[in-house]
Amino acid sequence: MELTNHRAEHSTAEAGAATAGTGRPALPLSLTVVRHGQSTANAAFAAAEAVGALEVGISCRDADLGLTALGRRQATALGRRLASRSDGPPPQSLWVSPYLRAQETAALVLAELDDAGLPRPAVRTDERLRDRELGVLEMLTSAAIELHHPAEATRRRLLGELRWRPPGGESHADVALRLRSLLRDLYEEESSRRVLLVAHDAVVLMLRHVLDRLDEEEMERVTRAGAVGNTSVTRWSRGTDGRFELDCYNSAPHLD
Repeated sequence: MELTNHRAEHSTAEAGAATAGTGRPALPLSLTVVRHGQSTANAAFAAAEAVGALEVGISCRDADLGLTALGRRQATALGRRLASRSDGPPPQSLWVSPYLRAQETAALVLAELDDAGLPRPAVRTDERLRDRELGVLEMLTSAAIELHHPAEATRRRLLGELRWRPPGGESHADVALRLRSLLRDLYEEESSRRVLLVAHDAVVLMLRHVLDRLDEEEMERVTRAGAVGNTSVTRWSRGTDGRFELDCYNSAPHLD
């Protein structure tokens, strides 16, 4: 159930802070990114990791995994939070990962905005917001990786998540690279607008890396502090100097 996909017409703006008089478009007024609601894989992996299981019982593509009943409730609660305007005016544009769990989350958010009688944001699906690709290790538990791919498990610990690229997959740095490309388009097309992204935990983390200029050690501290929660909100607002300032990270009061 992929949402409407509007192709980008321009891709020439530079990523970075935009200020008046530079000849570059101003940054969006705000940039909010949320992780999708709980997916069937999130639930299956949590159960498998808790007991050290080797299998999670999932055979479909990662891109085709939908929301659980809990995930749908989380997405609805997120939509109500945005519709309540407790965080400020609602988004004017919505950019969404093509993966089913993100598409379903966005659809439930839009339904709440519609029910509140708010203007529907312009919707765009963008491939660059997809989840991190794990290649041959996709859908493998930690125990299965240690058993069947011990050399990769060792290399992962040695290199760290930012640099480690599984065979056929992506490092976190690879995700950051495609997000830099996305930001160039977003800055040009969404100047002085309120933008919402619905994506994945790796996208949230790498936006912190790019927008807050966090180095590898700082990113490790962020990840050690806790996982990016399902439907949690991370937001940057344009400051008086024309640069993004982090307002909140991994915030989810709507789930209390």
